[in-house]
Amino acid sequence: MYRYDEFDRSFVAARVAQFRDQVERRLRGEITEDQFKPLRLQNGVYLQLHAYMLRVAIPYGTLASRQLRKLAHIARTYDKGYGHFTTRQNIQFHWPALKDVPEILEHLAEVEMHAIQTSGNCIRNISADHFAGAAADEVADPRPYAEILRQWSSVHPEFSFLPRKFKIAFTGAERDRAAIQTYDIGLHLKRNAEGELGFAVWVGGGQGRTPILAKKIRDFLPHRELLSYVTAIVRVYNLSGRRDNKWKARIKILVHETGAEEFARQVEAEWEALRGGELALPQADLDAIAAYFAPPALPGRPEGWAALARERRADPAFDAWLRRNVTDHRHPDYASVTISLKGIGEVPGDCSADQMDAIADLAERHAFDEVRVSHEQNLVLPHVARADLRAVHDGLGAIGLATANIGLVTDIIACPGLDYCSLANARSIPVAQEISRRFADQARQEAIGTLRIKISGCINACGHHHVGHIGILGVEKKGGELYQVTLGGSSDENASLGEIVGRGFGPDEIADAVDRIVDTYLGLRLGNEETFLAAYRRVGPVPFREALYGADARAA
Repeated sequence: MYRYDEFDRSFVAARVAQFRDQVERRLRGEITEDQFKPLRLQNGVYLQLHAYMLRVAIPYGTLASRQLRKLAHIARTYDKGYGHFTTRQNIQFHWPALKDVPEILEHLAEVEMHAIQTSGNCIRNISADHFAGAAADEVADPRPYAEILRQWSSVHPEFSFLPRKFKIAFTGAERDRAAIQTYDIGLHLKRNAEGELGFAVWVGGGQGRTPILAKKIRDFLPHRELLSYVTAIVRVYNLSGRRDNKWKARIKILVHETGAEEFARQVEAEWEALRGGELALPQADLDAIAAYFAPPALPGRPEGWAALARERRADPAFDAWLRRNVTDHRHPDYASVTISLKGIGEVPGDCSADQMDAIADLAERHAFDEVRVSHEQNLVLPHVARADLRAVHDGLGAIGLATANIGLVTDIIACPGLDYCSLANARSIPVAQEISRRFADQARQEAIGTLRIKISGCINACGHHHVGHIGILGVEKKGGELYQVTLGGSSDENASLGEIVGRGFGPDEIADAVDRIVDTYLGLRLGNEETFLAAYRRVGPVPFREALYGADARAA
C-alpha cells in the first residue's frame, strides 16, 4: 500500500496544527458554530444528532494492521469502544468530544491516515473494489490509479469548492464490486483488443432524492490520460453545475439536463487542450506508484486443499462459512475472506475496538498484514492461504465475527439513521436488527439465496436503498416513521434502480412486509437457482404488490 513521503507528513501535520487552533478558538467562543462549520467539515467533523462525528478516510478501502490497531485505540480511548464502517469505505466515530478531535487527528497522522476531504464540496475519499489486487477475475489492480487520483485531488486549488460533493470509484474486473454506476465518476480498468490498459468512463451516477445511474461517455480512455480526462470532466461540472440549489447541484443533474451525448462532447472538447500535456502520466511515475501495491509473495500451499475437504465434511458451520465468506484468489492456493460485520441482531457495519485488534492480529499472522473495507460495510482479508482458513475461521469465531451470511438476507446495509444522524427522518438500525433476527436460521437463509437488503433513514440514501434487491427508505409522516419499499435494484455491472411497490409500512409492519416479499419470491422462482433479482426481473412487481396489499394491490 502507499506510504507517506516527507511532503505528505508535513502537509498532514500542518493541517492538524491548523485545526487544533480552530477548535481551541471555537471552544473559547471566539468563533461561532456557523463560522466553525466550514472549517470542521474540511477536516471530517460533523455535528450529528447527539454529538460530533468524525469521519476518517480509508483510501480505496485498504488498511494495514497498524492502522486498524490505531482505529481500535481511538475507539477505545476517545469514543464508546467501537467504530462504524460505511458504504464509502470510511470509518466513523460517533461520540468524540470536540476538544479531543485534534489529538485523534495526531494519532491518525502517526499511521499515515487523516480525515481531510471526507466532507465538503470537494472530491471525497476514492473508492475501489475491495478484492483489488487479489481477485481471480481482475484485469489489473486499479488501486495505483486510485492513489494517483487521491494525490491529485487532495486540496486541489481548482476543485476544492465544487457545486457539491464529488465521488469517484474504480473497478478492475468485469464483475463490478465497487458500484461504479452509482458514482459521480466510475472508472472500469480494462484492456483493449491490443492488450493496452485503459478505462471505460461512467459519469453522472448518484442516489439521494433523485437517483440516477451513470452514463458511459467513453468506452476506452488510455490509462496515461486518466488525470487529464478526469480534470476535463470536473472542469465542465465546476463551470456548469448548479450552485443556486443544493438538490440540483450534483453532476448527475447536469448530465441529465444537458444530455449524456452533449455532456460527453463538452468533456472531449475540454480534454483536447489537456491530452498529451503535463497531466499525462509518465510511465516512471506509474511504475513508482504501482510498486507500492505490488502483491505479496505467495508461496505455494497445496496442502490446504485436502485439509479443507476433510474439515468441511466434519463441520457444517465451517462449510457454510467457506461457501459464503470465502472468494477465489488469483493464486489457486489462496482465497479472500470476507468478515461479516452483520451478526444476527447486530448493528450493520459496527466493529468494536477489541474486534479490530483481533482482526489486525489475524491479518498479521495469516493475511500478509492487510485488511480491506468493502462498500457493503464488511471487512476483508484479501490474501489468506487455504491451509490457514480454518485458523482464520476459528479466530473470527472467538470474537463473534464468523457469521456465514455474505450476500444473504441478513447481510444488510444500513445507515446510522435517526439514532445518530440529524438529517434522518427514521431509524435504520432497529429495522435491520429485526429483519436479521427474523431470518436468523442459517438453513432458511441458504434456501433463499443471494438477496441484498439496503436501508436508509432518509432520502439522502447513505444506505444505498435505491440499488437494493429490497430497498427500504425511512420517511417521516404525520410525526411518525414510515418505511417505503423498493424492489429490483442492483449496483453491479447490470445496475438498476428499484421500483416503489406501494404505500409505506409502519415500524412494527416492515419486517412482516419483507417476510411476505421473500415468501412470494420462494413461491414463484423457477428452481432453487433462480435468484431474487432474476425472478423479480422476470415477473415484475405485480405478484409482490398483491402479496403486500391484497385486494388493494392495483390501487397501491
